[in-house]
Amino acid sequence: TEQAVAGIIGGIILFFLIGITAYLLWKKFCCLLSYEKLTGPVKMANASAIFQDQSASEIQPKSTRSRSIPFIIPPTLHGQDWINLTNEEHIQEDSEPYTIAQSGPRSSFHSLAGAYAVGTINPELYKFPEDKSEMDFPQGSIGRLWFSIEYEQESERLLITLIKVRKLQPPAGSCSPFVKIYLLPDERSYLQSKTKRKTLNPQFDENFVFQVSSKMLLHRTLKFLVYHVDKQKKHHLLGQVIFPLKNETLTDDNKLVIWRDLEKENLEPPSEYGDIQFSLSYNDYLGRLTVVVLRARGLKLQEDSHAVSVYVKVSLMNHNKFIKSKKTAAVLGSPNPVYNETFSFKADQTELDTASLSLSVLQSIKGEKTHLLGRVVVGPFMYTRRKELEHWNEMISKPKELVKRWHALCHSA
Repeated sequence: TEQAVAGIIGGIILFFLIGITAYLLWKKFCCLLSYEKLTGPVKMANASAIFQDQSASEIQPKSTRSRSIPFIIPPTLHGQDWINLTNEEHIQEDSEPYTIAQSGPRSSFHSLAGAYAVGTINPELYKFPEDKSEMDFPQGSIGRLWFSIEYEQESERLLITLIKVRKLQPPAGSCSPFVKIYLLPDERSYLQSKTKRKTLNPQFDENFVFQVSSKMLLHRTLKFLVYHVDKQKKHHLLGQVIFPLKNETLTDDNKLVIWRDLEKENLEPPSEYGDIQFSLSYNDYLGRLTVVVLRARGLKLQEDSHAVSVYVKVSLMNHNKFIKSKKTAAVLGSPNPVYNETFSFKADQTELDTASLSLSVLQSIKGEKTHLLGRVVVGPFMYTRRKELEHWNEMISKPKELVKRWHALCHSA
């Protein structure tokens, strides 16, 4: 009897254990079915699906889909042993359990040592649109150049980043541009960018360094020359940008991003006493005459010394009587000084037939008298002829517009 009871109890226990085991197996089987149902459309065994961006293809037409870029996570977040990546391949040790991409389109990344791809991003979503005001080109534009400048006080280094040039106007249809960068007044040495092939809108993103003391920095001027290289390897100047540093606040924490329109270089040889370039503008509503002294070239300095300073004196005359004068800052030791300074004078519209402007280029040396290097007068028919008269008349015919021209200097009044 006792053996029969023990057999019944053992059978009940065995049946109970079999039931529990069957229940656990059933639960596990249900979990597997639900997992396969959720992830069925995505083949996790095929890691190349990371690069295929299947969801994007369902939303966007193939013709407008952007190329995906791998999203990278450094392995230090996982504490695993990794092998250096070379040739844009993602390599992982066999013991690593994480899913990695073994195939698919190449990414635009260079070798990323100690990193692996875990997904993709659409680069079009993260592009910043260009400022529309920066892309508003004036009529007759020959191109526009973007650059940044920064000055390191401790190391006395001027850091230049050549960013890009847009809408170049080459003599032929194709264009392979490069840029030379000078730090004036030194015109014997320069830094040069790489040549960009067959583009009117080159993107450079290149860095350059000039060594210059903080005392001399404000006396220096940046000069960018944009060239095109033709099939015969000949260089053709497309335009230039002249940027004086004297009006800029340059510090370690102040990186300035600047754009300037390209200008055509004056290829004519300098006149006997040199030339001066300036702009004229007349505002008939305010009765204001504006003069922008831009630069001079080919000046005949009395001494080849850095102690020589050159400045421009602008005088307003009426009936050959002196009214008022203003001076630019002095530029040290350069036969090609750059000023970019603006002066305004009060002048009633009825006085324009009797008024004139005199621009005198003067040289001064410490302990000596000021020496006149050259002079030019612009005004109405009463005082001037040819280019000087044309410049004055064009200013009157285009109110509120800056009219820019070169003029030859002379010693006569």
